[in-house]
Formats: sequence, C-alpha cells, structure tokens
Amino acid sequence: MVELLSATMAPLMFCSLVLFMLVGYPVAFALGACGLFYALVGIELGLMPASLMQALPLRIFGIMQNDTLLAIPFFTFMGLILERSGMAEDLLDTIGQLFGPIRGGLAYAVIFVGAMLAATTGVVAASVISMGLISLPIMLRYGYDRRLASGVIAASGTLAQIVPPSLVLIVLADQLGQSVGDLYAGALLPAMILTGFYVVYVLAISLLRPQWVPAMPLAARTLGRSADGTAAVGMQARARVAWRVASVLIPPLALIFLVLGTIFLGIATPTEGGAMGAVGALVMAIARGRLDMSLLRQAMESTTRLSCFVMFILIGSTVFSLSFQAVDGPKWVEHLLTSLPGGVIGFLIVVNLMIFFLAFFLDFFELAFIVVPLLAPVAAALGIDLVWFGVLIAVNMQTSFMHPPFGFALFYLRSVAPDREYTDTVTGQRIAPVTIGQIYRGAIPFVLIQLTMVALIIAFPGLVTRDHAAAAAIDADTTLRQVQTDQGAAEDAAASSAAGMSTDAAEEDPLKLLLEAMEADRKALDK
Repeated sequence: MVELLSATMAPLMFCSLVLFMLVGYPVAFALGACGLFYALVGIELGLMPASLMQALPLRIFGIMQNDTLLAIPFFTFMGLILERSGMAEDLLDTIGQLFGPIRGGLAYAVIFVGAMLAATTGVVAASVISMGLISLPIMLRYGYDRRLASGVIAASGTLAQIVPPSLVLIVLADQLGQSVGDLYAGALLPAMILTGFYVVYVLAISLLRPQWVPAMPLAARTLGRSADGTAAVGMQARARVAWRVASVLIPPLALIFLVLGTIFLGIATPTEGGAMGAVGALVMAIARGRLDMSLLRQAMESTTRLSCFVMFILIGSTVFSLSFQAVDGPKWVEHLLTSLPGGVIGFLIVVNLMIFFLAFFLDFFELAFIVVPLLAPVAAALGIDLVWFGVLIAVNMQTSFMHPPFGFALFYLRSVAPDREYTDTVTGQRIAPVTIGQIYRGAIPFVLIQLTMVALIIAFPGLVTRDHAAAAAIDADTTLRQVQTDQGAAEDAAASSAAGMSTDAAEEDPLKLLLEAMEADRKALDK
C-alpha cells in the first residue's frame, strides 16, 4: 500500500488540487491545504523526511524579499492613477476625432488607445472598463454594430496582457527564472503584430460590412474648432489640432519611454522603472489638476488588494510545490510530457491546448503560479528557450480574458455596458441595450486572431528570440541526460540523509541538495 501511494502521490496531489478548485475553494488556500495535507501524509508514511518542512518558512521569506515582485504594485498603482486621472478619456476623444472622418475610425481609435493604455497601465481591468465607459456609448450613438464594438473594446483591453509593462510578464519571469527585461523585449514585436492584426480585421469589416462601422457625422467632429464652436480654417485650424494632439499624446508617450526605454537601455531595472512610472503618473495627474485624496485612496486600496491577491497565491503555490517536489512531482510531469509523440512540437501543441482549455476556468495568475512551474523544467530539458516559452504562454493566456463563457474582459465590459434601453443625451434617440450574447459573439473573431498569433510564434520563433538564438541552440538530449543525472544525485543524497548516515553530506537537508542540483542544472543551461 505504501509503495502504491509513493508511486501515485504526485498525480493524487494534482487531482486533489483540481477538485478543490472545481468546488470553488479559493485558489491560494487550495494550494496551501493540498501541500500541507500531502506533506503530513508523506511524513507519516515515511515517504519524505520531516526536515523537509523546515524549508517552508525560508521559502516564504524568500518570496517577501523578492525585489522583482515589487514591480507589480508599482505598475498597478501607475495604471490606476492614470486611468482615474482621465488620460484614457482624453486619448479616446482626441484620437477618435482624428480618425472620425473614415469608416471604422472609432474602432481604430479604440485599438490604438488600448495599445497605449497597455503600455502605460499594464492592467486589463482598467483598460477595458475605461474604454467601455467612454467609447462604447459613442460607438452605439453613431450606429456601430454591437458585436464589433464589444469585441474591439474587450480585445484592445487585453493587450495589457502582452504589451510591456505587463503584470503577466513580470509573474512569468519570476516563475521561469528569467529576466523581466528579456521578456519585455521579446514580447514587444508580437504585441505590435497582434495590434496590427486587430487593425486589419477592422479594415476588412469596413470593406465587407461598411454599415457596421460608419464614419462620424460632420457635426460630431469638434477637433480644431474654437471655443464658440465655429470651425477654424487654414493655419489656425492646423495649429489648433496639432496643439491638442501634442498635449494629449506627448505626456503618455514620455511616460512610456521613461518606463520601458530605461528598462530596454539597461539604465533601470523593471522595479525601478515601475517606481519611476508611479511617480510620473502622479505628476501627470497633478498637472491635470485631477489628483485628490479620494483618487489616491482608491488607487492605493486597489493596488493593495491586487498585490495581496498575488502574494497569497504565490505563497500557496510555494507550499504546494515544496511537497510536490518531495514526492517527485516534477519527474512525473517530465516523464508525462517528454513521452508525447512529436518531440518539441508535440509538447508545445499539448501545452498550448492545455493552457487554452484551463483558461476557461482559471485566470492568468492562477495559471502562472500552478501550471508554469510544472512546465518550465520540461521546456528547459527539451532545449526550449524559456524567454520565448514565456512570451508564447503569455499570448496564449491572453485568450483567458476573451473566450466565453468565463472571459474576465467580457465580464468587465458587461459591468459597464448598457443592460437596458436608454435615451442618448446628445442625439436624443433611443439606444437598445448590449446583450451578453452580443459580447460573446463579438469576442470570438479576436480569440481566433490571438490563437493565430500563438501559431505564428511557434512557426517563427525569431519573432521573439531575436536576442536569444544562442539559448535556443542547446542540445536537447545532452540537457535531458544532465537533468536526469542531477536529479538522480539529489535523490541518492536525500535517501542517504533519511537513512541517518553519519557523513557530513548525509546530515544536509535533502531539499537543499535537490535545490542545489536544480541550480547546477540552470547554470548548465545558461552555459
């Protein structure tokens, strides 16, 4: 019986975790409860040494001392201050006026503003809610198709998943043991291509279904008009438009350079860039005269709530992974995934399908803390560049916000979309409500676009690995043999310690030996 439990402990742990989450138990506590329960069972049955649990406090303190994770509250605070200070409203109004004379102009404006908000906020909820409140009533007012309008707003908001300084990339870098700056640099080109795909889709709709994306009427184009509403002409009109565009676009573009430019140039770390971004957001809010104690309190409360949410899940995943490693869980996952047909391509297809379907039920933080630590060692053993792998997973997890029925971006948009008929305050006409079915149908084309981007990254790794070609050249067979050798050495040392040997090596903590072996493997991969 003990032998059977020892052989099946890892799959039992994983299945128990899935069961906990399916019944609605909080993820952080489900992770911690499963980890502690199976650790106690393993110690009682003699499957793992009791000294294993001595490493748990050190691991938790290690999380609290992780400087990289400080970037999460900094970027969250920056995004919330910018969103609540009216930057999104100014951008949408100005860019919408610029593109207003062409069909689909408002949709183009939403896409470009979504990309800019993603590069300054990194928070999906802030982007989707802001654009839903501001742009959706305008698009409905001028006759846009409800499905297209909903899909464009939700998809543009989810660009915050992949456009640096994305919170997802920070978490993935921490879980994969890679540089945040490398993931930011690797995600930049795929994010730009994905934004371009959205634009191409709206262009195709404007050609095939022009009635879905009408141009703004002349009376609604107020950009360039004087204070009394009269239209300016000649140089006066151009100067007025240029001043309005510059005053609205230059501050956020300057903030983007301050944050991302300093990171890419190596002047600042992501944590330092986040701190500068938070200060820059406060300065922009003060310059607009929109910073008060109420706004500051709301931003700080939301930042604290999100940061605590992330930290509790990370602590729970640490408790789970401690026990999971002790029962050879990583080896079970590795054997399960490396035996798939098709080699590396088969592994990537299965992993992406698994993440896509898990995203129906889990959000991106839960996927990053539960699934990614299990996949990273296998990807490294197969010779896959972990920076490229992280960007691929980030693009795939972007679909978790979009696909029905549990896409969070769809719920964010549903919370601000009109749910009953109302009278438009500008035109006086009656506007029909936006239904949840229209939001779901509008999201499907953009989910397909995102999956196309996943396929392109797999087919053309150079989209991400421009600066990581050397890492991709690791010999997979040699690396796999090295990993297996190191793990075997760690297991032998742990067994010697459990048997009570009197040598110095036997007195060491078996977890320490296992972690040292994993560190040696990481150094071998770096070489």
